[in-house]
Amino acid sequence: MKGRLLMTKTVYFCAGWFTDKQNKAYKEAMDALKQNPSIDLENSYVPLDHQYKDINVAEHPEVLGDKEWCTATFNGDRLGVKTSDVILAVYVPEEEDVGMGVELGMASSLGEYICLVIPDEDYGKKINLMSWGIADNAIKMSDLAKFDFNKPVFNFYEGNVY
Repeated sequence: MKGRLLMTKTVYFCAGWFTDKQNKAYKEAMDALKQNPSIDLENSYVPLDHQYKDINVAEHPEVLGDKEWCTATFNGDRLGVKTSDVILAVYVPEEEDVGMGVELGMASSLGEYICLVIPDEDYGKKINLMSWGIADNAIKMSDLAKFDFNKPVFNFYEGNVY
């Protein structure tokens, strides 16, 4: 439609980054979001980009013993969940992250739209019942670049649960 502005959504980018497989999925999802015209990635909340005082925990794991850093980073992420339009969870079925579970629980209690993004090679594998139940939709990684977040839909995950 000529003259019509494309609406974009911000996402809370919920993803593990603790294993090689999680890091691969993280990168694939981030690359897909950069291509998605319905996402405002610049104004989205990516937890690894919002660590307290810009202290990178991967470079400085000693901050995990600092109550100020831990509390402030947690509360920053909590605000990211609260203020984002969409919760996007990069979900690796065999490598669940308890932190993701907390973020999804917070998002659900706030009425946020939750979309699980599952790597294509893992799509259809069993996922946790709670993650299945809390998700409004579950899509394949290959669908992320073109998924229209301006038209959120409910859909069941095609795999089983445990």
